[in-house]
Amino acid sequence: MKKIALVNQRYGLEVNGGSEYYTRLIAERLAGDFEVDVITTKALDYTTWANHYEADEENINGVRVLRFPVEKERAADFNEYNGAYLSYIQSNERDTAREEVWFEKQGPYCPAAIEYIRENKDKYDVFIFVTYLYYLSVKGIPEVADKAVFIPTAHEEPFIHFKTFETLFNLPKAYVFLTDEEKELVQKLFGCGNIPCDVMGTGVEVPCEPDEAAFRAKFGIEGDYIVYVGRIDEGKDCPMMFRYFTEYKKRHPQSTLKLVLMGKEVCEVPKRKDIISLGFVSEEDKFSGISGAKCLVLPSKFESLSISVLEAMTLSVPVIVNGICEVLKGHCLKSNGGLYYMNYFEFEGIIDYVFSHEEEYNKMRENARRYIRENYEWDAIMSKFRAIISKAEEQK
Repeated sequence: MKKIALVNQRYGLEVNGGSEYYTRLIAERLAGDFEVDVITTKALDYTTWANHYEADEENINGVRVLRFPVEKERAADFNEYNGAYLSYIQSNERDTAREEVWFEKQGPYCPAAIEYIRENKDKYDVFIFVTYLYYLSVKGIPEVADKAVFIPTAHEEPFIHFKTFETLFNLPKAYVFLTDEEKELVQKLFGCGNIPCDVMGTGVEVPCEPDEAAFRAKFGIEGDYIVYVGRIDEGKDCPMMFRYFTEYKKRHPQSTLKLVLMGKEVCEVPKRKDIISLGFVSEEDKFSGISGAKCLVLPSKFESLSISVLEAMTLSVPVIVNGICEVLKGHCLKSNGGLYYMNYFEFEGIIDYVFSHEEEYNKMRENARRYIRENYEWDAIMSKFRAIISKAEEQK
């Protein structure tokens, strides 16, 4: 049986992150055809990279997980330090040595994981690196470029314009892109269209029978609500979502609409009775909460796929997304199962529309589910995944 390593900065059942969750879903399904290891760190919290897990090795759902210690936690003033690099990018003066300092400071700084990859290269047939921005991919891919599959989860953001990536993105033997928009962006920026690739996203499945009534009873939620699922973070533009929702309620004083949040709070959440933050919830509560929502809202400008959007559509729940993000906008246009906004007034118009156009709203529900059924079924995706692994081996 061939042996494969997946590399991601965090991994675990309790890890709350899109690429990390995606990595676990793929690893567990590949384990049926390959011997699968995951190479990761001992960090749980991406804002500090503090070592959390004690064991160097564990088995999670049939996947061997190898954890390596983070040597330096992220500095408390990293966001301030980060601002200087935004100016650096805008100046068009590229310096890979200066960028290397940024990668180490951003973290997770984990040289032990890179040493393991280097020393055990010959034990694996393929290395699959997930996400482009972090230390493990930046340092790991050059060590095993001749057997690397890259899943960059890339989107338009300032740091993708680092000079370092001009070389890195041309090293792997094959690519997996989550969306057509991601593929177009990466090939345009880095001229790597000659490298074998496929667009396959992720499969979506609901591991339980959603129970809206039980969810409402458990958390005391009555009436209509829209839901946000994921890290409650400035990077996801959550503060803007709070401002838009608050403004909507101010302009519609008779509305009883609520905003329900499910995910870890990384930024401040307004103290309002109509904004209900539940924290990190179980899978059962998550899917039950989504199923009872009028819509799922995602305000992020930067997404390479968005599993939460796909999960909502799986449950026939329309989505409301930030149209600045081409990937999220693409989901809406291709499915006719969601709407996108570019400013507050469009956000307001969408909320009013879904509550005043019942027939169109129900059609959106049907379209959302059809979109998932036609594009995000696991059997087809894993067949493509096995094929791209074979292509990577052929390129050695």
